[in-house]
Amino acid sequence: MPTEVLAGLQVTPGDVVLDCTAGRGGHAALLATAAGDDGTIVLCDLDPGNLEFAADRVQTIGPIQVKPFQGSFARVPRDLRAEGLLANAVLADLGFASTQIDDASRGFSFMREGPLDMRMDPTRGMTAADILAISDERELTRIIGEYGEEPLARRIARNVVRQRADEPILTTADLAGLVRDAYGQRAASSRLHPATRTFQALRIAVNDEFGALDGLLRQIMEAAEAIGADRPTWLADGARVAFLTFHSLEDRRVKRAFVELDRRGLGSQPARMPILPSETEIATNSRSRSAKLRVALVGGQSGRI
Repeated sequence: MPTEVLAGLQVTPGDVVLDCTAGRGGHAALLATAAGDDGTIVLCDLDPGNLEFAADRVQTIGPIQVKPFQGSFARVPRDLRAEGLLANAVLADLGFASTQIDDASRGFSFMREGPLDMRMDPTRGMTAADILAISDERELTRIIGEYGEEPLARRIARNVVRQRADEPILTTADLAGLVRDAYGQRAASSRLHPATRTFQALRIAVNDEFGALDGLLRQIMEAAEAIGADRPTWLADGARVAFLTFHSLEDRRVKRAFVELDRRGLGSQPARMPILPSETEIATNSRSRSAKLRVALVGGQSGRI
């Protein structure tokens, strides 16, 4: 949703822009063009390969200052304070790059057989296969049920525990088959592929996606409080923050945070309802179908206390 993101963030020449999820640099390139030669683009991504690609892409636009930070976006506010920067615009696109889902070796997709990895940063942390190997049935049920909103979580977890007693579950095909077996005859009539929710749940668990999201939202609230009290922080007064979410668990968190920001008089929302992709975009990019964009203004006149 590039047009909607640009309209929501209203980047102007000279701005400091934070792209929390740089990916392949598509949004960052557009934001850098709006910020101009005197602007600063701060890029963050867990995936070191994507971060390098995005930084190189943005740098080709012109002499704009580019500052890449590899790691969780929940840590970027600390990095901005260390650099003495105040962000005028913040974007967090919570989807993942097509290069990740299309690469079978990353293990994100049940449509391509590969190792059950699912790490955004492939150099560290537990893989999805590790979680399936060490988690007991109760914990697997919680992960799949809570993070995937999967109604058959208990049955799928039981299948995993039973299967791993004979041999380890190491590939995307192994897991997708276990889920399909748990669905039984329901698999044929399921609107979604039976493995969709389980793969989502494991990806969220592997990358601590909700921990990072909650951490960033908390720091936005703390920055709004600091702006209102005239204390130093990492967001500029009147900064705009935008979140692109792709499922209800993400969107609920962002919605609650923005409502609280508004309720406390620390910011405002230009629109109460999320902005949805156009039919034209959905036709050209089917993955945008579930996207929701929410924008909030932090501080400004509404933020003074």
